[in-house]
Amino acid sequence: MSQLGKPTVQMIRDTLENAIVDGKLLPGERLDPEALAAEFGCSRTPIREALQSLESSGLVQVQPKRGTFVTKLGVPELAERFEVMAELEAMCARLAARRASTPEIETIQNAQKACARAVETGDSDAYYYENIAFHHAIYAASRNAFLEAEALRLQAMLQPYRRRQLQFRGRMMRSLDEHQRVVDLIAAGDAEGAASEMRNHVVIQGDRFHDLVASMRAAER
Repeated sequence: MSQLGKPTVQMIRDTLENAIVDGKLLPGERLDPEALAAEFGCSRTPIREALQSLESSGLVQVQPKRGTFVTKLGVPELAERFEVMAELEAMCARLAARRASTPEIETIQNAQKACARAVETGDSDAYYYENIAFHHAIYAASRNAFLEAEALRLQAMLQPYRRRQLQFRGRMMRSLDEHQRVVDLIAAGDAEGAASEMRNHVVIQGDRFHDLVASMRAAER
């Protein structure tokens, strides 16, 4: 995570956020300001400011007398956030179906093609990044900047858990199929259909939720 030159607070924040989202810093992991200052080659002041910014976004938590930790969601908190995420993304899909221009629809379709190429290779890491691009394209096509910002913020918090899902057997292919239904409905201008499909794609319930919880518990052993 080291940077060339003197890092700014924003650079440090972005690097740490990317490390959390990409799974390099795991939920529950402690962030040592002194070690980070040494790694970035700066004083503790910009590190502290970067961590405060990450705390306000919900990606890290400060525990009095213990330190700063990557946010680790319990089962109830995880279920609540996925529930909200599903509704935010459903709204994005609904508005995209109503408002997206032809170039914006093409961007969504191209992102889906990139996801399909990743599935063909069986590369869950590649699919993870292409999947992010796919969802971001739909957020942008909603043409609601506030909604897009809120979706991006919550998505960043949930990415470590969404990434874990993609490692489950058969999940990439099912995800790709779900994407295609969303793409087709957005392209057809079916706002409610697109919202319903996106909600079902994102929400975690039933066996999917039990599998995720099981994987979280296995990672803690």
